Amino acid sequence: MVVVTPRRTLAGQLLVLQLAIIVVVLVAVAAVSLAQSAATFNRVEGRRVAALGEQLAGNPLLRDRLDRPAPAELVAPLVQNARTQSGVTSVTVADARGRVVSSTDPTLVGTPIVLGDPRVAQGRSWSGELAVGGSRELVAQVPVLGAGEENLGRHLGVVVIGEASPTWSQRLVGASSYLFTYLGIASLLGVAGSWLLARRIKRQTLGLEPREIAGLAEHREALLHGIAEGVIALDLHQRVTLVNEVGRRLLDLPEQCLGRSLADLRISGRLRDVLAGTGGPEARDEVVVRAGRVLVMNRMTVDKDGRRLGSVTTLRDRTELARLEREIGSFRSSTELLRAQTHEFANQLHTISGLIQIGEHDEVVRYVDALSRHRASLDLTVTSRIHDTAVAALLMAKSAVAAERRVELRISERTGLDRLEPELAVDVATVLGNLVDNAVEAVAGGAGGAGGAAGPAWVEVELRRDASSVEIVVRDCGPGVAPELAQEVFTHGFTTKAARGGERGIGLALTRLVCKRRGGEVAVTNTEEGAMFTARMSVTGVAEGVR
Repeated sequence: MVVVTPRRTLAGQLLVLQLAIIVVVLVAVAAVSLAQSAATFNRVEGRRVAALGEQLAGNPLLRDRLDRPAPAELVAPLVQNARTQSGVTSVTVADARGRVVSSTDPTLVGTPIVLGDPRVAQGRSWSGELAVGGSRELVAQVPVLGAGEENLGRHLGVVVIGEASPTWSQRLVGASSYLFTYLGIASLLGVAGSWLLARRIKRQTLGLEPREIAGLAEHREALLHGIAEGVIALDLHQRVTLVNEVGRRLLDLPEQCLGRSLADLRISGRLRDVLAGTGGPEARDEVVVRAGRVLVMNRMTVDKDGRRLGSVTTLRDRTELARLEREIGSFRSSTELLRAQTHEFANQLHTISGLIQIGEHDEVVRYVDALSRHRASLDLTVTSRIHDTAVAALLMAKSAVAAERRVELRISERTGLDRLEPELAVDVATVLGNLVDNAVEAVAGGAGGAGGAAGPAWVEVELRRDASSVEIVVRDCGPGVAPELAQEVFTHGFTTKAARGGERGIGLALTRLVCKRRGGEVAVTNTEEGAMFTARMSVTGVAEGVR
């Protein structure tokens, strides 16, 4: 059978603690009081016994009997009279030779007197504590000096007045009455104070006992470290109050980040806006690029009894998902290309079949020749200016997809691109594909440029490379990008499709991430005809610590 000992409540623990503190304080007060009592006794009684010694030493009868040696019986009445009148513990008189002549303790008669200071025999008074008869006494030793014409100033003897010093136990018994009174009052105050303090603390801790609070803290730590998502909590002053290991890693925060504000942690831009709730108290599936990662963030405020306490934000790493989306996008592009080419070839075959059916055989030949020249012209335009086969093939595929959506994909006359290194070619193809897709999407289904003039929809691509960088420029005749969104489209991670309600909004964010990883940048400006995206990438290497 296991016996479970009930633990003390918070009120009981506070009471025990306060009573222990009170006892310690009372012991300290008692020690100080006893020390002060001893000092007061020595000061007050020291003055009294010194005055009694001087009074007895100045008695003419005592001087006369010490000047002319007399029997002890003649000095004894003076000694007993002095003790009776003063109530001191002992009175002793010694002659000039230092021998006790008379004393309240008969055993001392005839013995040498113990001087507290040798200068007493030379006419100086002394007071202090001495061991007398097995106990300690506060003693005043006063010399007896002659006052007559014959013995003026001559040392005749010594008067010793002693007052027994009370022991520590006697002093403690004397002080016990008020000490116990103080202890009782302090105990009552301690009980009342402990009860009130316990009630206040329990209100602030929602009625939980300390062990329950500790258990909750342990469970919270285990829960936070067991969550696969990142969690970060901020107070009303944008200081970090809680963050788990996943959140610290995703946001690239230092280990000692609790209690530090977002400004101290150098968090700015879009990430700060989402964490601080600049755009609103709630945030759902906000896309942010941080430390080379694509993060999806959800923010909610924390309220208690109508009072706002702060906010909690969860983070999911979508970088791997973005890579998979990019790979799926490449397959989707291939599928769309095949579908577009199938559609184009079907239209061309239908046209040829119709011409044959109506007997226009010469027109069939001319039509096939025109198709061949157009295809050869497109191939020649691309391959003559772009010598990297991967980029050239991408543009050929994008041209077919754009043509199906009634958008003309142009290659600028200023284009000139040599063969690229394999890794650089992959990054250039990624950036070029995203920019062309966004441009085609922006102008598809409409005609005319930013100014509203009627005309065919088009997208123009310009590629250039020098010794240190590759520049990609994509222009279109679409409506352009609002000036206030010129940077938001990259930091938010949405494309023009996402801005109109789509859910594929990380294309431009990835474009910016690839450019910055290559030590470059991507920017958008508006021209008279539409939007112009300019991306630059260094050919020297990959930059580290991209944020």
